[in-house]
Amino acid sequence: MNTSPPRSNGQRGPLALCCRILAVLIVLFGLTLLIGGIWLIALGGSWYYSIVGLALVLTGALTWRRKPAAIGVVALSWLATLVWALWEVGLNAWGLVPRLVAITVILVLVALVSPALTNRRPSNAPARSPLRLKPAAGFVAVACAIFLIGGLVTHTRHDYTPSAAPAEGGKTLADQTSRTPSDWSFYGGDANAQRYSPLDQITPQNVDKLQRAFVFHTGDLPEVAARYSPEGTPLKIGNDLLMCSAKNILISVNAANGSENWRYDPKVSNQAIPHAAACRGVSVYTAPALAADAQCKTRVIEATLDARLIAVDASTGKPCEDFGSSGSVDLWEHIGKKVPGWYAVTAPPTIVRGVVVTGAQVRDGQDEDAPSGVIRGFDAVTGKLAWAWDLANPDNTHGPAEGQTYTRGTPNMWAAGVADEKLGYVYLPLGNSSVDYFGSNRSEAENKYATSLVALDATTGKEVWHFQTIHHDVWDYDLGSQASMLNFPNKQGQQVPAILLPTKQGDIYILDRATGEPLTPVGEVKAPKGGSVEAQFLSDTQPTSEWHTLRKEPITEADMWGFSPIDQLMCRIQFRQANYEGYLTPPSVDRPWIQYPGYNGGSDWGSVAIDPVRRLLIANYNDIPNINQLIPRAEANELGIQPIYAQLDAASVQKTAGSKTGKGEGGASVYPQVNAPYAIRVNSGWRNWGTGVPCSAPPYGSIRAISMDTGKTVWDEPLGTARRNGPFGIPSHMPFNIGLPNNGGTVVTGGGLIFVGAATDNLFRAIDMKTGEVVWQDVLPAGGQSNPISYEINGEQYVLIGATGHAFMETGVSDQIIAYKLAK
Repeated sequence: MNTSPPRSNGQRGPLALCCRILAVLIVLFGLTLLIGGIWLIALGGSWYYSIVGLALVLTGALTWRRKPAAIGVVALSWLATLVWALWEVGLNAWGLVPRLVAITVILVLVALVSPALTNRRPSNAPARSPLRLKPAAGFVAVACAIFLIGGLVTHTRHDYTPSAAPAEGGKTLADQTSRTPSDWSFYGGDANAQRYSPLDQITPQNVDKLQRAFVFHTGDLPEVAARYSPEGTPLKIGNDLLMCSAKNILISVNAANGSENWRYDPKVSNQAIPHAAACRGVSVYTAPALAADAQCKTRVIEATLDARLIAVDASTGKPCEDFGSSGSVDLWEHIGKKVPGWYAVTAPPTIVRGVVVTGAQVRDGQDEDAPSGVIRGFDAVTGKLAWAWDLANPDNTHGPAEGQTYTRGTPNMWAAGVADEKLGYVYLPLGNSSVDYFGSNRSEAENKYATSLVALDATTGKEVWHFQTIHHDVWDYDLGSQASMLNFPNKQGQQVPAILLPTKQGDIYILDRATGEPLTPVGEVKAPKGGSVEAQFLSDTQPTSEWHTLRKEPITEADMWGFSPIDQLMCRIQFRQANYEGYLTPPSVDRPWIQYPGYNGGSDWGSVAIDPVRRLLIANYNDIPNINQLIPRAEANELGIQPIYAQLDAASVQKTAGSKTGKGEGGASVYPQVNAPYAIRVNSGWRNWGTGVPCSAPPYGSIRAISMDTGKTVWDEPLGTARRNGPFGIPSHMPFNIGLPNNGGTVVTGGGLIFVGAATDNLFRAIDMKTGEVVWQDVLPAGGQSNPISYEINGEQYVLIGATGHAFMETGVSDQIIAYKLAK
């Protein structure tokens, strides 16, 4: 007969089993933090992880043995974590997530199994559980309160009272009015490229009545989905929308109802696709010398992925027979060896004084012996070469001799230019040489002009001035934004024609349009050289804008992020293993280096928008680091890293976007950099190896309003919700405004609204310009990585965006162009 006392309810059964399972999980979690924490300490980092890891191992062991002391240990760990978290990041809500959430969950779970923590207690003894659900709920309430307060502190909004008064001298910030208010006749809106529409029918008060007016399908869908990033912005002239698809199909559409007028397909092959199929826009030219009824009196001109200049009649879509050879000019002439995808044009040409000016995109990171970055001007009627600006051979304006090429490997212009018709100048945002991350082999001319805004005389092709934003650029901080023109006061307070230049590193400069002299303060900062393999070639200082910069403060180990302490810990270890001395940390080979902001930080091809009446600049931007590393040539050869020209068969060219030649903008990429001593590995967005989320804390992208009068921030808001994002690539469907990577720009309107897609949550938004608050949004079928426009027809204001997705932003694929107007 069994005379032993009965066991209490916590001794066995489901609760005891849960207790054992929880104990194992806590021990494993604690060991991971302990081992990783010791590693971090060895690198000079925080001691927190090893200490709390040891405490959690102890908690797990006590839980396994069903000791009530487990609750006390985890409670003390929670309190210590709270103190440490507030010391490291204060009330920054996003910074608190990986620090407090996991330990709070563990605390609650231990509280839930607390009835089982009564090992070897006499049956007649009273139940002892120093911490059960009610006290645990108190801890959770404290954590929630801290997150709430942190969210309010982290996210502040400053209302702005706009002034409608014109700038000094009776003018607004706009000075070229070469479009009717109802049209969108240039890629940037009008000749100023301010991405501004004076239309004011749609306002913050009635924008909730906005609905889809029509959806137009371009019909251009990819055979290889990973290679389409259309980025297109239509023009609206008269009753027509004029656009190009991802593979350069020219299309005219009725602007009121979306019905197709005509299309012209130049038959661009898949092999010609560079990083991705993209056509950002077209240009339109009306020839004054041609009769009113002449064919191609008004013509649509585009440059293609396979490097042709195409002109068609704006009314019929038929090729202009007087332009080049049956409406086409071959841009490969005098470029050199023809390699599909190596030399392509994705930006609309700039037309000034009857000259079509275009550069080309030269595929990054391939070879020092790359196609030339020559800028050329062609007669807008005949297509004949008017001039060439070969920056290393500027006197040869008529092109090289037979059998020769333009200077190989020079910096190129892949972005959109802008022109001043009155001055006759065209302004060119130049990129870098093909080998972005090593510059010791560059020529004097390359070093002089790379990453510069260059003003050329559009009638002669001669340089007027240039302004360099980075000296000896080894960061891929090429100028990707179209510059904008405006009126701005000089040092004497007089309004002068000016040009505003955004940059990838975040600096915004305003220059005299005629001379290139800065109209806002430009400073110099000391540039680090530690860890560089070419320190003797790097500039001692670099320019920086003292008027305004989108760039944030340098990151620290405490800024590393993750959804849990484990992935945050791994990011902290990577931070400690890398070279980092601020945003100008040079490339290194001995270990990775951190580039912050990354090469798509600050302003990219979407550029900025300017409200010339309210005198506000609107900039959406990315705020996320890269982590990169140079690879010695011998190691690169062993890895089989090849340039694009080594993969000329159709199958391999199709696969190039995901091959060892590199993927482009998103994720880890490797570029060969042939003829330089190093290849390069670029982790764009510096994603954590475990969860796939970035190692830096949100927001990853924001939108900011800046006063043009003072250069000060008016408001700054995260751009993008977490609805499509989450750990391990699983959408969270949460509406939190986390702030996401974004590509594409904005349009600002006279009604006081900002319209923007851009973010990777695939939403199209209207934002109140006064407050920065989202007042309307619509879910797009794919990403809105394009610049929206606004126009008027039949007395109604429309807003339109290309919802065509983006391969490297991972926002899907679509062929839809969507227009909106107010419901009647």
